[in-house]
Amino acid sequence: MGFEHETLSRAERYHGAIFSVYTDEVSMSDGVSARRDVVENLGAVVVVALDELDRVVLIHQYRHPVHARLWELPAGLRDVDGEDPALTAARELAEEADLTAGRMDRLVELHTSPGFTNEHVLVYLARDLTPVADAERHRRTAEEADLEITRVDLDEAVAMVFRGEITNAAAVAGVLAAARARDTGWATLPV
Repeated sequence: MGFEHETLSRAERYHGAIFSVYTDEVSMSDGVSARRDVVENLGAVVVVALDELDRVVLIHQYRHPVHARLWELPAGLRDVDGEDPALTAARELAEEADLTAGRMDRLVELHTSPGFTNEHVLVYLARDLTPVADAERHRRTAEEADLEITRVDLDEAVAMVFRGEITNAAAVAGVLAAARARDTGWATLPV
């Protein structure tokens, strides 16, 4: 068993609806302490929606921090207290891609940047897709108002990752994990 790192003190620097920022004083393995800035985040879900033709649903959306439109998977914050993450994933799939899934499996999970944030992302694989009825579709606003929705062959999405066209970390992980799961006959999916 290794050294137990202990938070000696915490100072809140910013508190917002999506994340908060703290400066922690932490005991280190060498016996001294160090300050670490920490971004605490609600966490998120991401959905790899794979249709019967082996195409993955991608969205092209503006992301202000990088001042660019990125190819991503449908995703959203885990901002409903106590909600099952699979239900959050289903809601985000309906809101961002106008789809429901007959099957939703946990695919992979990741910490996006553990050097400074606790953000934890759960990636789901959605299959047996059906469209949401026109009258029941979510009205998209803000940066979602003009997002593009497209379907790309899963192998082409993998190629997009390696060409640097898909750079969103959760989308990269989801696309690669879905391709691996498919290539192993879905044996890598949790039971």
